[in-house]
Amino acid sequence: MKPHRMDGVSLSFGLIFLMVALWWAASQVITLQLPAVGWIVAGGLIFFGVVGLLGAIRSGRREVPAPVPATASVETPGDLPPEMHASIVRELLDDPADKFSREQQSAERPHEI
Repeated sequence: MKPHRMDGVSLSFGLIFLMVALWWAASQVITLQLPAVGWIVAGGLIFFGVVGLLGAIRSGRREVPAPVPATASVETPGDLPPEMHASIVRELLDDPADKFSREQQSAERPHEI
Protein backbone atom coordinates (compact mmCIF):
# COMPACT_ATOMS: atom_id res chain seq x y z
CA MET A 1 0.00 0.00 0.00
CA LYS A 2 1.43 3.30 -1.05
CA PRO A 3 1.34 6.24 1.43
CA HIS A 4 -0.67 9.30 0.44
CA ARG A 5 -1.26 12.77 1.77
CA MET A 6 -3.77 13.32 4.54
CA ASP A 7 -7.32 14.06 3.41
CA GLY A 8 -9.17 16.39 5.78
CA VAL A 9 -12.62 15.30 4.64
CA SER A 10 -11.85 11.62 5.22
CA LEU A 11 -10.37 12.43 8.62
CA SER A 12 -13.50 14.42 9.55
CA PHE A 13 -15.84 11.60 8.54
CA GLY A 14 -13.70 9.08 10.40
CA LEU A 15 -13.82 11.16 13.56
CA ILE A 16 -17.58 11.66 13.21
CA PHE A 17 -18.08 7.92 12.73
CA LEU A 18 -15.93 7.26 15.81
CA MET A 19 -17.95 9.75 17.87
CA VAL A 20 -21.24 8.16 16.75
CA ALA A 21 -19.93 4.70 17.64
CA LEU A 22 -18.76 5.93 21.07
CA TRP A 23 -22.10 7.67 21.60
CA TRP A 24 -23.92 4.43 20.79
CA ALA A 25 -21.66 2.45 23.16
CA ALA A 26 -22.19 5.01 25.92
CA SER A 27 -25.97 4.99 25.38
CA GLN A 28 -26.00 1.22 25.91
CA VAL A 29 -24.54 1.72 29.38
CA ILE A 30 -25.95 5.11 30.40
CA THR A 31 -29.49 6.31 29.69
CA LEU A 32 -29.57 9.97 28.64
CA GLN A 33 -32.66 11.86 27.53
CA LEU A 34 -31.31 14.03 24.69
CA PRO A 35 -33.65 13.75 21.69
CA ALA A 36 -32.23 16.77 19.82
CA VAL A 37 -28.76 15.19 19.53
CA GLY A 38 -29.95 12.93 16.70
CA TRP A 39 -30.97 15.96 14.64
CA ILE A 40 -27.66 17.69 15.39
CA VAL A 41 -25.69 14.61 14.30
CA ALA A 42 -27.82 14.25 11.14
CA GLY A 43 -27.38 17.93 10.31
CA GLY A 44 -23.62 17.67 10.88
CA LEU A 45 -23.35 14.64 8.61
CA ILE A 46 -25.33 16.40 5.89
CA PHE A 47 -23.12 19.50 6.26
CA PHE A 48 -19.91 17.48 6.00
CA GLY A 49 -21.36 15.57 3.04
CA VAL A 50 -22.07 18.81 1.19
CA VAL A 51 -18.60 20.15 2.03
CA GLY A 52 -17.05 16.90 0.75
CA LEU A 53 -19.04 17.06 -2.50
CA LEU A 54 -18.08 20.69 -3.08
CA GLY A 55 -14.42 19.87 -2.40
CA ALA A 56 -14.51 16.96 -4.85
CA ILE A 57 -16.16 19.07 -7.55
CA ARG A 58 -13.76 21.97 -7.02
CA SER A 59 -10.65 19.78 -7.10
CA GLY A 60 -11.67 18.35 -10.51
CA ARG A 61 -11.76 21.83 -12.07
CA ARG A 62 -8.14 22.78 -11.61
CA GLU A 63 -6.67 24.53 -14.59
CA VAL A 64 -3.44 23.12 -15.90
CA PRO A 65 -0.96 25.91 -16.68
CA ALA A 66 0.20 26.14 -20.28
CA PRO A 67 3.64 24.63 -20.89
CA VAL A 68 6.45 27.12 -21.07
CA PRO A 69 8.66 26.70 -24.14
CA ALA A 70 12.25 25.93 -23.28
CA THR A 71 14.99 28.19 -24.53
CA ALA A 72 18.25 26.66 -25.61
CA SER A 73 21.51 28.44 -26.14
CA VAL A 74 24.78 27.00 -27.36
CA GLU A 75 27.78 28.05 -25.36
CA THR A 76 31.34 27.05 -25.99
CA PRO A 77 33.20 26.23 -22.79
CA GLY A 78 36.02 28.51 -21.79
CA ASP A 79 37.76 30.75 -24.34
CA LEU A 80 37.84 28.23 -27.19
CA PRO A 81 36.81 29.36 -30.64
CA PRO A 82 33.93 27.33 -32.13
CA GLU A 83 36.22 25.60 -34.67
CA MET A 84 38.53 24.24 -31.97
CA HIS A 85 35.57 23.17 -29.87
CA ALA A 86 34.12 21.32 -32.86
CA SER A 87 37.42 19.51 -33.48
CA ILE A 88 37.58 18.43 -29.83
CA VAL A 89 34.05 17.09 -30.02
CA ARG A 90 34.85 15.22 -33.26
CA GLU A 91 37.93 13.71 -31.64
CA LEU A 92 35.91 12.58 -28.64
CA LEU A 93 33.27 11.02 -30.88
CA ASP A 94 35.81 9.12 -33.00
CA ASP A 95 36.09 5.40 -32.41
CA PRO A 96 39.24 4.71 -30.33
CA ALA A 97 39.84 1.48 -32.29
CA ASP A 98 40.18 3.44 -35.54
CA LYS A 99 42.61 5.88 -33.94
CA PHE A 100 44.68 3.00 -32.52
CA SER A 101 44.84 1.21 -35.91
CA ARG A 102 45.95 4.44 -37.65
CA GLU A 103 48.70 4.94 -35.05
CA GLN A 104 49.85 1.34 -35.48
CA GLN A 105 49.99 1.69 -39.26
CA SER A 106 51.98 4.91 -39.03
CA ALA A 107 54.40 3.32 -36.53
CA GLU A 108 54.95 0.29 -38.80
CA ARG A 109 55.82 2.43 -41.81
CA PRO A 110 58.94 4.54 -41.49
CA HIS A 111 58.53 8.18 -42.30
CA GLU A 112 60.06 9.07 -45.61
CA ILE A 113 61.82 12.39 -45.88
